[in-house]
Amino acid sequence: MPNWANIDTVLLDMDGTLLDLHFDNHFWLELIPQAYAKRHQISLAEARDVIAQRYEEVHGQLQWYCLDYWQQELQLPIMELKREIQHLISIRDDAIVFLKALKAAGKELILLTNAHRDSLSLKVEITELDQYLDLLISTHDYGVSKEEQSLWQQVQEDLKFDKERTLFVDDSAAVLASAKRFGIGHLLAVANPDSKQPSRQLAGYENITDYRDILPI
Repeated sequence: MPNWANIDTVLLDMDGTLLDLHFDNHFWLELIPQAYAKRHQISLAEARDVIAQRYEEVHGQLQWYCLDYWQQELQLPIMELKREIQHLISIRDDAIVFLKALKAAGKELILLTNAHRDSLSLKVEITELDQYLDLLISTHDYGVSKEEQSLWQQVQEDLKFDKERTLFVDDSAAVLASAKRFGIGHLLAVANPDSKQPSRQLAGYENITDYRDILPI
C-alpha cells in the first residue's frame, strides 16, 4: 500500500498501465508482420524475422515508439492500420475508479507516455482518458524516451514536481529503473499489462494487478 500522505504527484504510463496493452501487442506483433509480408510479398515467417530484428535495433530508444520512423522504415501506413483495429483500444477495468480516487484525494495526475502524439491522440479519442488527468505528456515532445535520464531531468525542470513526493506507475522494468535512478520516491509496477496474457512480477518493485487493491486513498 503506497503511503498516500507522502505523495502529491502521480505520474502514469499509458499503454499497459491505464490502457490494456493487448491493442499494442496485437498491432506490433501480429498486424504489422502480416501487413509487411503482404506489402513486400514475403512469407509471414520471414516478415516476423525482419520485424523482430528491426524492433531489436532500436528497442528502448525514441525511434521504437515513433510512428513516423516505422512508417518510413517499413513502408506501411501505420495510423491507417491502427484505425483498422481501434476497437481493441480499451481502458483497464480498474483504472477509472483509481483515477477518480486520486483526483478526489487532490493528487496531481500526469500522463507520461513514450507513445507518439498520433497514437496518444487516437487513444484519447477512443477512451476519453484525458478527462481524468491534469496533463498529458508524450516524451516525443522532449525528443528522448523515459529510458533516458535526460527525459526525467527535462520534465522535472518543466513541472517542478517534488520527486521524493511523486509516485510513478509503469509496466516496463527498464523505465521503472530509469525513474528509480532519477530519484522518484515511489514506484509501482503493473504486473498484468495485457489482459490476454498471464501476470508477471517485475523484480525489485511493488507489483499491482488491480488498482482497487490499493484503495482507499
